[in-house]
Amino acid sequence: MDRAAAQQAACSGSVLMERAGAAAFAFLRSRWPQALRLAVLCGAGNNGGDGYVLARLARLAGRPVRLAAVAGLPRPGSEADTARQWFIACGGAEEDVSVAMLAQADVVVDALLGTGLDRPPVGAVADAIADINASGRPVLALDVPSGLNADTGQAPGAVVRADATVSFVARKQGLYTGVARDCCGQLVFDDLGVPELAVEQAGEAPAVLLDLPHLRAAFLPPRRRGAHKGDFGHVLVIGGDHGYGGAVRLAGEAAARAGAGLTSVATRPAHVPALIAGRPELMARGVDTAADLAPLLARASVLAVGPGLGQGDFGRALFGAALDSGLPLVVDADALNLLAAAPERRENWILTPHPGEAARLLGIATAQVEADRYATVRAVQARFGGVVLLKGAGTLVCDGQAPIAVVPYGNPGMASGGMGDVLTGLIAALWAQGLPALAAAALGACLHGAAADAVAARRGERGLLAGDVSDALPPLLNGTDDGAHLGA
Repeated sequence: MDRAAAQQAACSGSVLMERAGAAAFAFLRSRWPQALRLAVLCGAGNNGGDGYVLARLARLAGRPVRLAAVAGLPRPGSEADTARQWFIACGGAEEDVSVAMLAQADVVVDALLGTGLDRPPVGAVADAIADINASGRPVLALDVPSGLNADTGQAPGAVVRADATVSFVARKQGLYTGVARDCCGQLVFDDLGVPELAVEQAGEAPAVLLDLPHLRAAFLPPRRRGAHKGDFGHVLVIGGDHGYGGAVRLAGEAAARAGAGLTSVATRPAHVPALIAGRPELMARGVDTAADLAPLLARASVLAVGPGLGQGDFGRALFGAALDSGLPLVVDADALNLLAAAPERRENWILTPHPGEAARLLGIATAQVEADRYATVRAVQARFGGVVLLKGAGTLVCDGQAPIAVVPYGNPGMASGGMGDVLTGLIAALWAQGLPALAAAALGACLHGAAADAVAARRGERGLLAGDVSDALPPLLNGTDDGAHLGA
C-alpha cells in the first residue's frame, strides 16, 4: 500500500471509529434517557477506541464518565490511540476497574473485545467481564458483547451479558444464533454509512438475515380469484405411532392453516376417530403397513414424514415407503433418527433437525453442534443434500449454494412440545404450493417464529402452545398483521 493509500485508510478507519462511538452514544441516550453516570471499560484494540469516542462525547454532553483501560493501552499511533488522546484532551482520565466504579454507574459500556475472538478471555479482561456481569447495572455492548465469537455465536469462556448491543458496519452472523441470543439483549445495527456493496466485496456477509415481509411479498402473492384447491398442492403427513396421534394432528393442522389445498394424515387406525372429530378438514386414514400407505402416496404432492413416527417396525416401514415414492419430503423427528441409522443423500428433501438430531446425523456430540451452528448446518447439508434447517435459537437454513439464512424471529416460549410438528406441516404446505424448497424452508421458519412472537406479544411467553402458533398463521401469511412484532 502506498503512502497516500495508507493515509486514506487510516482516515477512513478514524472516521468509522468516530461514527461508531457517536452512534452508540446516541443509542444509549435514547435507550436510557435518564442515565447520567457512565462507566466505560475499554480494551486495547479498535473496540476500545469506540469506547473512548463514546466516553469523550458523553463528557462533552455533561455526563460524568469513569473509564477503565483494561489489559493495556492502545498501540501508539493507532486509531484507538488517537481516540484515547482526544478523550484525555477533553479532560478524561483512566482508572482501574472497581466494584464501586460499576455500582455507581447508571449504565456500563462494554468496549473490551471486538470481533476476531477465538479463545476464552483471560486475565484482566476475564475479570472485568465477571465484574460487569456481577454489577447488576444496565450494560451496553459495542459491536459484540465481549467474549462472544462473532462468527459462531458461541462463547468459549466468560462473556458479557448485555442489555443492548449496537453492532456496526456489517451484521455479524454470530450475533443472531446460539448463546448470542442470551448475551446481546436488544440488538441494534448501524452501517455507519458504509455501502452494503462495499461490505459484500470485502467478504463480510457469509450469512444473510431473513426478512418476513420481503419473503412474503416475493413468494406469497395474492391468489387469483378463480383458484381452486387443486392449485395449492396435497400434503400427506406420515407418522403418529401408538400414543403419538397428537404429533400428526399438529403437523396436519399447520399444513392446512398454511394454505395447502388438501391435507391428508396417515397414522395408526386408533387415532383416526379423534383426528376427524377434532379437525374434520384433515383427511385421516389408518395405516399399519407400507402397503396401506401406497394409495395415499399416489395422490400426494409433498410428504411430511416423522411427527410421532417412532423408530419401530411401523416407523421404519412407513419411512421406507416414503423414500421409495420419490416424492418431495420434509423430514423431521423420528424420520431423522431413522435416517441417521441408515444415511443416504438426496436433493428433493428438506431436513429439519434440532441440535440433538443434527448431532446424531453427524455422529458427534450435541455440544459440538452448538459450538458452531453454522459449521453444523453446512456439514449436515454436505452429507445428506437437499435443504437443511437447523432449529434452535437463531434457526439456520442452508442449501449448500446460497449464503446460510438466519431466522431472526421466535422466542423462548417455543420451548414446548409440538412446535417442531407445526413447523414440519407449515414448510410442507408452502412447498406444496409451488415455492422452491429453500424458500419454503426459509419462509416457513420465519412464519413459525413470527407467529409465536405475535402470540407472545399478546399473552406472554410462558404457556405458549404449538396449536397457538398454527392459529396465528393466517394474518402473517396474508399480510394482514400489523407487523409490530416483526422487528429483527
